[in-house]
Amino acid sequence: MKLLTALLLLILAATFAKTVLLSFRAQSPDDYADTGPAFSLKQHLSGTFASEGLIYGPKGKLTNSFVAEMVGEWDGDTGTLTEKFTYSNGREQNRKWFLKLGEGNTFTATADDIVGEAQGVVSGSTVSMRYQIVLPPEAGGHTLTATDWLYLTQDGVIMNKSEMRKFGLKVAELIATMRPVPGVQP
Repeated sequence: MKLLTALLLLILAATFAKTVLLSFRAQSPDDYADTGPAFSLKQHLSGTFASEGLIYGPKGKLTNSFVAEMVGEWDGDTGTLTEKFTYSNGREQNRKWFLKLGEGNTFTATADDIVGEAQGVVSGSTVSMRYQIVLPPEAGGHTLTATDWLYLTQDGVIMNKSEMRKFGLKVAELIATMRPVPGVQP
């Protein structure tokens, strides 16, 4: 019995270590401090963007896709990012992020479906944010913990990967692109 208990504890410890130390959530802004091009929220989240994305469910299967138009505007150290989504299931969604630059490379963000404030860090060619998001009623109304990363590519396209968790278990993953629309200003 002691051997079985020890084996179960070892399996649990290994699973925990893999989840925390060897997964998407294990990334740190420090990992990208020396990468380029340097991400500037004011510069790279200004103007109009076309976005396409995929959403995967807890079993890793595609559950939905979307296209979106995003418009970023800044006034000093505060900005907005307005998002208009159209999902493959016909649903439409609007969100407006309110961004506030902080000390160093930090920032905060709020939106109607975010609990409290998202905490963000800009580092090298990346932006990371952690926050709690409330799903719409038709998606269950659950509150999920989100880990969101933006990666700036050499040609100015932003790649976005997000994981959403409930009770520490991954329940959704999002992968998207954000491409600046040339010549279109807010």
